[in-house]
Amino acid sequence: MTKTGMKLVVTGAGGRMGQTLIRIIAAMEGVTLHAAIARAGSSLIGRDAGEFAGVGHLGVPVTSDPLAAFVHADGVVDFTTPATSVEYAALAAQARIVHVIGTTGCSSADEEKIRAAARHARIVKSGNMSLGVNLLAELVRQAARSLDAADWDIEVLEMHHKHKVDAPSGTALLLGQAAADGRGVDLQETSVRVRDGHTGPRNAGDIGFATLRGGSVIGEHSVLLAGEGEIVTLSHSAGDRTIFARGAVKAALWAFGQKPGFYSMSDVLGLSKS
Repeated sequence: MTKTGMKLVVTGAGGRMGQTLIRIIAAMEGVTLHAAIARAGSSLIGRDAGEFAGVGHLGVPVTSDPLAAFVHADGVVDFTTPATSVEYAALAAQARIVHVIGTTGCSSADEEKIRAAARHARIVKSGNMSLGVNLLAELVRQAARSLDAADWDIEVLEMHHKHKVDAPSGTALLLGQAAADGRGVDLQETSVRVRDGHTGPRNAGDIGFATLRGGSVIGEHSVLLAGEGEIVTLSHSAGDRTIFARGAVKAALWAFGQKPGFYSMSDVLGLSKS
């Protein structure tokens, strides 16, 4: 029996997240795998996406042609690279479909191009697609709003596996942005990414970032609010990549009923930014 539902394209099909997404889509109600994309020259081209992802034959051969893959699709779920996500955003705008972006490391120029594509596509972009992390961001926002910057210092600590190529992580930046929003300040002007040598005392109001890399850690994030004589720690630990895949698919289903625009997981989950 053919599975029906929102027709989704998975990009980066050969990667860890791509294969996880294929497995989640195969198991979830309301969605079906429409196409799977891998880079040109990949040994996966022409193979059945379900078979190499470990869920059996799905009748969806892997392609390297995104334009063909987007035809008749309802949405795209994309955990690739900044340049590739910008390209796919433009194609999603042409096709007037949903584009869920979990790609991290995008530059300001990349963000501008993606937001421009959202005039015609329904784009959901987040540094992290999990419910827990986005709830954590809301808690960080509220804590930063409640605790005076003159008396409380904020540090964001993150650790990921040794293969991760961008730092700080998209999740760390999402949490730092939540802290900046809570304080009503510009993250670019207040963030401290590197400390080395004789740095002098910490500036009041700085939002610091510390990055650790090693092993196979999927994702560990903590936000420390340090006052005189006390520390408040808000943290999240990811033990399974399926939390990101499930969140991304739920974001696609949510965006399917929305007007063209640029959305975040806070919008998807109904978490207030006020």
